[in-house]
Amino acid sequence: MPGKPEALPSVLIVDDEESQRNIIADILRREGYQTFRAGSVEEGVRSFRENGPEIVLTDLKMPGGSGIDLLVQVKKLDQEVEVILMTAYGTIQTAVEAMKKGACDYLQKPFEKDELKIVVAKAWEGKCLKSETRDLKRQLQERFRFQNLIGSSPAMQEIYHVMERVLSNSITVLIRGASGTGKELVARAIHFNGIRKEGSFVAVNCAAIPAELIESELFGHEKGAFTGATRMKIGKFEEANGGTLFLDEIGCMRVDLQVKFLRVIQEMEFTRVGGSEMIRSDARIVAATSEDLEKSISDGRFREDLFFRLNVLPIQLPLLRDRKEDIPLLARHFLERFGKQFEREPPGLSGDAIDLMAEYRWPGNVRELQNTIQRMMVLSDSSTLGVDDLPGNLREPPPASDGAGLQLPESGVSLESLEEDFIRQALLRTGGKLDPAARLLGISYKTLQYRIRKYGIQGSS
Repeated sequence: MPGKPEALPSVLIVDDEESQRNIIADILRREGYQTFRAGSVEEGVRSFRENGPEIVLTDLKMPGGSGIDLLVQVKKLDQEVEVILMTAYGTIQTAVEAMKKGACDYLQKPFEKDELKIVVAKAWEGKCLKSETRDLKRQLQERFRFQNLIGSSPAMQEIYHVMERVLSNSITVLIRGASGTGKELVARAIHFNGIRKEGSFVAVNCAAIPAELIESELFGHEKGAFTGATRMKIGKFEEANGGTLFLDEIGCMRVDLQVKFLRVIQEMEFTRVGGSEMIRSDARIVAATSEDLEKSISDGRFREDLFFRLNVLPIQLPLLRDRKEDIPLLARHFLERFGKQFEREPPGLSGDAIDLMAEYRWPGNVRELQNTIQRMMVLSDSSTLGVDDLPGNLREPPPASDGAGLQLPESGVSLESLEEDFIRQALLRTGGKLDPAARLLGISYKTLQYRIRKYGIQGSS
């Protein structure tokens, strides 16, 4: 058991025997607790109203009312108070009734001094843990408020409108958009603002998990299901029961697994790998992709029936260059965020710097803008970031192209072969390094990995 928190709470001791409550108070005061005392349920309620203790330690049997009566009354005043019952007539039935009504523990009289200390310390640690969990949930909800989806452009206003429509239900959502446009941020905002916010948000990147492991990752496996399965594992779908399962890059899912997944989201039941027990899970499905799923369907890489099952309510995220009016808002947001992180006053941005940002095409979208602001703040201590603080590719944007540099062959060209050729050129230029090649192509690292596997390109690292 972890040690007691440094700041100890106040404890209200309620017992009709004065000597007993004085002994308990003396023991707890020596430990550093502040104590209050009362001799009946009525006095206990009055003291609780006046002093607001964090813990109540009450006898079960008292004239004029029981410890359970006191438990019910103080819980009405403060649902978060921890109540411990003391009883010389303790039975399993009494303990069960007390726990059902909100007691955190009980002590069987007569008890040892050390037993009293341990039970009270445990109650305080439990209260602190509940408080930390509540604060964390509040922070998560704050972080993923709609207000933190930055943008006032018409495109973003339309997205906010669609998102508002899905908060009061568990409809399946398909979020589409290029890498870096904020698909997971939208998914988290839907979860933490909707009716599932008390449940878990479980994210799975279908492009990042090896093909042979993704079924086990989604549905879990039984012990001995395959080599290396030394214990039973709960899958993400089961983990998300009552919450949201976010499937990023759903377009990368194997076709054979798509068949099983389609059945799962239709029936909301599945079996673990190597198992026979049917398991039910009430998980909301939010999927996301940067793929052209319609093309994947025509190529036989994505099932049409799964597409229609996922595409109940589509949300299309715009490219950053298609909502340039949001760039100053986003830049200010990131300046403030990194100002807090680096413990400095957020710098301003000169008008010339903002103008160049608006001219840039942002192939990495919002993620690239965020990384750019972070880099500028690391490299400059100036109170105003100007043109000289911008990365070179923003200071000297490439001239607009009229398309004359690309000549379409008389016989036509395969877009896939063109894509493969660009990937090979990028890898050649970066010496086979994936991270700089992905930045050069304006796609994510994981998307580049998927493309490399798709085209069977060797020699990358």
